[in-house]
Amino acid sequence: LTGLLGIISFLAQGQVRGPMSARKLEDPVLSHSDPATGLPVGPRTKPAAAGATDAQASEAVLALVLKSVDDDKAEDIVQIDLRGRSDVADYMVICSGRSSRQVASISEKLADRLKQEMRISVRMEGKDAGDWVLIDAGDVIVHVFRPEVREFYQLEKMWLPVGSGAGVTRTAQS
Repeated sequence: LTGLLGIISFLAQGQVRGPMSARKLEDPVLSHSDPATGLPVGPRTKPAAAGATDAQASEAVLALVLKSVDDDKAEDIVQIDLRGRSDVADYMVICSGRSSRQVASISEKLADRLKQEMRISVRMEGKDAGDWVLIDAGDVIVHVFRPEVREFYQLEKMWLPVGSGAGVTRTAQS
């Protein structure tokens, strides 16, 4: 127990002995590193084409997302502009599939297209259940719902001022 207290005291002082004795250890609360590699981890990187600005890159991702979900017959496609309202993403797209199978298919095809055409590896949650799939494409967050689940959660209402349609674009169905 005394040895453990000594180690804790040593770490709390932030001093390192040996060749690095002049340096202090970083504050573990303020520093952020990848546990696997120990390398510092910065803010999320934004995929961008060579020479493209962040705004152009996020709009290119948005255009591909909208085209992909429309091509796969998603219904009631809504685009919400989050710029200046959230640091998480620039846009949110919400759409519905008629069944769990279609929701999973729309999501999988979108992930494949983003990887093939823009070299973006997305993070996806909920595909196995097929009720609500969340796709994180960096600057664009996509929610694909079954209609009943979408009606229950009403995400559009969370991101809009009461009684306002500002910042929302509904995509016409073809």
